[in-house]
Amino acid sequence: MTLDRFYPIFDDVAWLERALPLGVKLVQLRLKDRPEEELRDQLTRGRDLCRAAGAVLVVNDHWRLAIDLGCDWLHLGQEDLDEADLPAIRRAGLRLGVSTHDEAELERALALDPGYIALGPVWPTILKQMKWHQQGLGRVRAWKDRIGEIPLVAIGGLSVARAPEAFGAGADIVSAVTDITLNADPEARLREWIEVTR
Repeated sequence: MTLDRFYPIFDDVAWLERALPLGVKLVQLRLKDRPEEELRDQLTRGRDLCRAAGAVLVVNDHWRLAIDLGCDWLHLGQEDLDEADLPAIRRAGLRLGVSTHDEAELERALALDPGYIALGPVWPTILKQMKWHQQGLGRVRAWKDRIGEIPLVAIGGLSVARAPEAFGAGADIVSAVTDITLNADPEARLREWIEVTR
C-alpha cells in the first residue's frame, strides 16, 4: 500500500479526533508513561477512528498491544528493537517502520524488510534530547539512494516551509510533531501541511 506523504505524530488520541476530519491519512500515536489500561483504551480508540476515516494508524513502541488489538502498523526505535519479539510481530502481520540515525542502524533496519525507514533529526528538534545533531538534506539524499523503493520518512525540525526541501532531497514522507501541537491554531497548521504534501 502507498503511505500518505504527511505523517503527524501525536501523544494523545484526542489529537486524532481533530486531525482525521481534516483529511490526515497517516498518523502515529506515540504514547509514553501511561498505565496499561489507558494505553489499551487510547490505542483501541485510535485504531477505530483511523479505520473509520480510511487512515493508517502507526503504533509507536507498544508492540504487544498492537498485536493484541489487531493493529496494522508499528514503529520501533533502535532501543525498542532490542526488546521487541520481531518474529511475533511478523506472525501478527504488522508492518514495521524503523528509526535510523547512522549507517549501522540503517543496515539493521534494512535487514528487517521495513515498511518505511525514518531518518532524523533532519533539522534541529526541540522534541527530545538526542545524541545526533541535525542530519541535513545531504543525508536524506544518501539514505534514499541506499534504500531505493522503501519509503523514507524525514523527521526532526520539519515545518511547512521545509517540507518541499525534504521532498526535493528524496524524502517520500514528512513527519511533524511540535510544529502542529505547539501551534496557536493546530487545525490551520494541519490544513497547511495537507496542502503542501498533496
